[in-house]
Amino acid sequence: MSFAIMCSGGDAPGMNPAIKKFVDYVYKKGSTPYLIYDGLEGLIDKKIKKATHSDVSGILHNGGTIIRSSRSKRFFEHSYRMQAYYNLKEFGITKLVVLGGDGSFRAMQIFSSEFELNFVGIPSTIDNDIYGTDYCLGVDTALNVIRDALDKIRDTASSFSRAFLVEVMGRDCGYLAIVSSMISGAEVCVVPEVAFEPKELTKRLKDEVQNGRNYILAIVAEGSKKTTEVFNWLQDDIGMETRVSILGHIQRGGNPTVYDRLMAFDFTIIAVDHLLVNNNSNKIAVYKKGEFGLMEIEDVVSNKYQLPKHYLDALNLLD
Repeated sequence: MSFAIMCSGGDAPGMNPAIKKFVDYVYKKGSTPYLIYDGLEGLIDKKIKKATHSDVSGILHNGGTIIRSSRSKRFFEHSYRMQAYYNLKEFGITKLVVLGGDGSFRAMQIFSSEFELNFVGIPSTIDNDIYGTDYCLGVDTALNVIRDALDKIRDTASSFSRAFLVEVMGRDCGYLAIVSSMISGAEVCVVPEVAFEPKELTKRLKDEVQNGRNYILAIVAEGSKKTTEVFNWLQDDIGMETRVSILGHIQRGGNPTVYDRLMAFDFTIIAVDHLLVNNNSNKIAVYKKGEFGLMEIEDVVSNKYQLPKHYLDALNLLD
């Protein structure tokens, strides 16, 4: 029995700990592990290698992914998916673990509907936007990167009596923005899930500025597409000199936190254990209400992740 692991889509801290645990655990269970390099593109181009313990030695503390990742336009064509399938067959790989996000799982849903494929997906995206799981690999590390940046930005904001607008990642999901606002004491948070209506906020902030507030920290999720609007509002309506910091891809980097290393350990164990005893698996590993489980891929990709109500309620509690 041969297993393979691959990364797809955006990288996330915690992928390397998952890759290491995968190789070590598959060997422990008496099976053969393979590494697929360069994601779906590598699967098409047969960049597949039998893994050794030395391949994964010393990688647990590193960010990124040693087997790299990709997004693949070619994978949308049936002929290339067929090529990818026959590459797996050539190596005798019957079990596949996929570290990825929503787009990766949709690709796997199509792949598994066309070919005899046994896989388990491990949700790995700093956006934390996968339906059915409370947590995706990499989120805690990303939040700590953002927290560190916000703490430093607040220092300079208060020194110069300015407003600072910080754009964080989150394609269609405001999770990173809301949690970052809650833990940094931000005065403003704008996310895709809630319309930006600054009327009441304008009155409150203007009153506070007149009564001595000398800086403002605003956090905007990139998916809201409101960065320019919020900047103009802070400058023109609130009347405070404003600077913009777009954190960008630094949010995907950094040494995985203790929590992400632990989650990588548990996600990988549940994925491999399930594949060991199942020959018809198209599932996603999830973490819900403090427990690990598995969901059918159709349920995951056909539903949209919704931010918990208590996070949305927190938008009205910022001050």
